[in-house]
Amino acid sequence: MKKILISLAVLVLTGIGFQKSLLAQETGTTEKTTSRVVEDGGTGAYSAIMCTDASLTTHTIFRPKDLSAFGKKEKLPIIAWGNGACANSPWEHINFLSEVASHGFLVIAIGPMPQEGQRGGGRSTSSQLIDAIDWAIAQNNNKDSELYGKIDISKIAVSGMSCGGLQTLETAPDPRITTAIICNSGIIGDGGGMPGMPGLKKDHLEKLHTPTLYLLGGETDIAYKNGMDDFSRINHVPVFVANMDVGHGGTYSQPHGGEFAKVATAWYKWQLKGDKEAGKMFTGDPCELSKSTVWKVEKKNLK
Repeated sequence: MKKILISLAVLVLTGIGFQKSLLAQETGTTEKTTSRVVEDGGTGAYSAIMCTDASLTTHTIFRPKDLSAFGKKEKLPIIAWGNGACANSPWEHINFLSEVASHGFLVIAIGPMPQEGQRGGGRSTSSQLIDAIDWAIAQNNNKDSELYGKIDISKIAVSGMSCGGLQTLETAPDPRITTAIICNSGIIGDGGGMPGMPGLKKDHLEKLHTPTLYLLGGETDIAYKNGMDDFSRINHVPVFVANMDVGHGGTYSQPHGGEFAKVATAWYKWQLKGDKEAGKMFTGDPCELSKSTVWKVEKKNLK
């Protein structure tokens, strides 16, 4: 009798599991993961993870997996990221963002965490960059947060690609911002652009108050003329423009984010961590990046 009851229990449990499997197939739902490693966690000193947080499900977080190294001596600067096409998902940029995070940064990208093989969808707004910054500051002050006391809230970057670059420019005047990186982007004409894009005019550039880096994809980049025109108009803050002949798509999906990640990470290290060695890529005459065979650079108000 005991063997019969055990057999019946196994059959019932197996049946339940089978029904759940069928339901998942019928509804297209699967169990969602809340964190995962992108590639190998990056090449930096702090292996990174991509994760979601119950208090910020509208965004994706990239950060060092082991937070024990951060606190009194070293803290995590904040980087808020806007996606290409103003998409509400960072799926195109996860290699790039994970790589940056592995060098000791808290990166918060617009959009829910993409599952394996998922592209995500929907549109985003510039205000979501502000939401990311506000959340990080709140976490640093929350004693119940694993990030409590581990974030450098005085060092904040806004960055983004294409339409996300316009969101970055729209957000950059916030007085809390330390630096901005504009990738494959620039203000379109004088307030033009497609519906859903920030309708910025060129005089908005006068509101920038921090060192600014433009990363462009060369003359075949659809944003090349807009970005270079922005550069020509910015005369009141340090500004650096680097062009690599890869077009509008950049190198974000390449292993560890490719060349764009190398240059962006060096800028973040210099601007947000005071790393003078990293800063040599952009300073000096000639600067280190100008010696590259794949980058063409120009700069203003930078020694």
